[in-house]
Amino acid sequence: MSTAREVRLRIRSVKNIAQVTRALQAVSASKVRKAMQAVMNTRPYATKAWQVLTHIAGQPGRESLHPLLTRRENIDNVLVVLVTGDRGLAGPYTTNIVRYTLSQFGEYPVPVQYITVGRKGRDLIARRGERILAEFSKLPAAPSFADVSAIGRLAVEEYLEGRSDEVFLVYTDFVNMVSQIPISKKLLPLEIGAEADRVQDFARSERAASSSYIYEPGQTEILDEIVPRFTALQVYHAILESLASEHAARMVAMKNATDSATELAAGLQLEYNKARQQGITNEMLDITGGAEALNIE
Repeated sequence: MSTAREVRLRIRSVKNIAQVTRALQAVSASKVRKAMQAVMNTRPYATKAWQVLTHIAGQPGRESLHPLLTRRENIDNVLVVLVTGDRGLAGPYTTNIVRYTLSQFGEYPVPVQYITVGRKGRDLIARRGERILAEFSKLPAAPSFADVSAIGRLAVEEYLEGRSDEVFLVYTDFVNMVSQIPISKKLLPLEIGAEADRVQDFARSERAASSSYIYEPGQTEILDEIVPRFTALQVYHAILESLASEHAARMVAMKNATDSATELAAGLQLEYNKARQQGITNEMLDITGGAEALNIE
């Protein structure tokens, strides 16, 4: 049985850890709110860009309008943009997204290379011996579009140069504070589908007009500008969603760690009380025994 002094030192250590985890929990709670606010701030532009893009790309002969809309018959190489975090202490956040990515692309029939966003994901992917084309880490705590636009540009260049025939985006979708889901989307060639698959429309009740639009200087010029920018915008949204998911996962993990530390400290306090009581009892027995010995003499 541990001595009272040893138990007291353990209690102090556990309480110090609980203070750290409680502080990290509070910081993550603040950051997840800021990350979600950043997502909301970008939605008006993203939604309008999507409406214009879907209208143009929905016209007959869409595949001849822009190379990023053209599907290739033979898929020889695949590029995956994997979004993770730079720091740990986020529970199973990084492990879940990397495990999901490897389950989707680990046994892919064609060669796969990765663009990793985040140091933790890069380390795990490199440890598995996968090919990493580029890595981006140490992003700002609140990244702007300019901070991450290079990631989208690199993916577009790889596709246009023919070095990759399909580009996928893998990130963690923020559902709520306790639920974050790994998700995979085809980034290129750009697929025109439901708006919910790309951007959450904050005005779903308003339907796009069915009439034809007249664009200046023209559809081709607008596509050359909007399609690459929208591709980069999807990467930006994925990074914001992943940041919110990471902060939420860290907040939950730190809350669980704080609760466990508090419970452990309570158990150690009980053990300390028992050890201290046992020491007092032994001292009383020694005193009683000494007194009895004096009486006998």
